[in-house]
Amino acid sequence: MNALASFGLATAFRGLASTWRFEVDGREHHDLAACGPFVYALWHHALLPLLWWHRHRGITLLVSRHRDGELLAGPAARLGYRLARGSSTRGGASGFRALLRDLGDGRVVAVTPDGPTGPARQVKSGVLRAAAVAGVPILPVTAVASRGWRLRTWDRLLVPGPFARVCVRYGTPLLPEGGNDAALGRAVAGALDALGEYQEAFA
Repeated sequence: MNALASFGLATAFRGLASTWRFEVDGREHHDLAACGPFVYALWHHALLPLLWWHRHRGITLLVSRHRDGELLAGPAARLGYRLARGSSTRGGASGFRALLRDLGDGRVVAVTPDGPTGPARQVKSGVLRAAAVAGVPILPVTAVASRGWRLRTWDRLLVPGPFARVCVRYGTPLLPEGGNDAALGRAVAGALDALGEYQEAFA
């Protein structure tokens, strides 16, 4: 994507997102994790409202080298995110090293463990390994909206409508133990799915 198209996409997103009205559930979980560096884990479909809510906090975002990642990189950088390029499919080693470096420097990072291409809501546990190696907690987070659209993409991307109420929900921090990627993946998937069950009641 060229710079002009990226700027246009970022401007359109900013115009829509600035109308959203946010509320927070589980703030105590966020405050507990925020005692030091940690990793946000979120399903890919909740990316847009969470990008807006957490903007300009210096968070490092793992962004793939896939086409979808290219669409995200420019707008995310304009919202104040640091970018670690790589994923489970492309440039994984470089992305992993960048996450470890930033966690070691005391920064917060964010990953979408079902990205960049799915299957939706199935954890690729390798992207969470940085938390285990660094010994930092993983904070599950999701967002639900009172109204909006679900795009016909692999993740059914959530786009809250103009002036929608958006609830950001944080779950209990998970501390990786034992180096078992499969167990960690199941724990994170279970936590994110449990948070998502709030969707129907909120809407």
